[in-house]
Amino acid sequence: MSEKVYRFNTPQRLFVGYTLAVLVDLTVLNFYDEYWEFVNIESFTVSFAAALLLQLLLKLSLAAEHKLANYFKQKPGAAAKFYRGMSTYIILVGSKFVMLEAINILFGDKVQFTGPLHGVVAFFAVVFTILISEIIVSKIYFALDNGKE
Repeated sequence: MSEKVYRFNTPQRLFVGYTLAVLVDLTVLNFYDEYWEFVNIESFTVSFAAALLLQLLLKLSLAAEHKLANYFKQKPGAAAKFYRGMSTYIILVGSKFVMLEAINILFGDKVQFTGPLHGVVAFFAVVFTILISEIIVSKIYFALDNGKE
């Protein structure tokens, strides 16, 4: 008996990828809410909306970083390398503050990051955990590829 082969088109892969990423974000947010006093989220529904927002903003900031990095890669010289490094740093770090403010504006007291530096440490911990978790899930996903077409 032959095994059925499932092929996914690009929209299907994007849907599954983004759905999985939002679920990872949701899981991380709720673990922090449950086990760390510096992260407080009013409800599951609010955490789901926050996960959607974080995923959107993470993807936008990474796209902006890649676009600017590619621009500077085309330029010759040490100055272009320096500008590429600085722009990457500014976008990747600065975007986290934009995300924090977006959450503050949209959710107010329903999502709170408290603790050192007025919650910035807690927020960065959540975002970096999300990014690391997404990398781990991605590595597991690709490791499961059996190489058959």
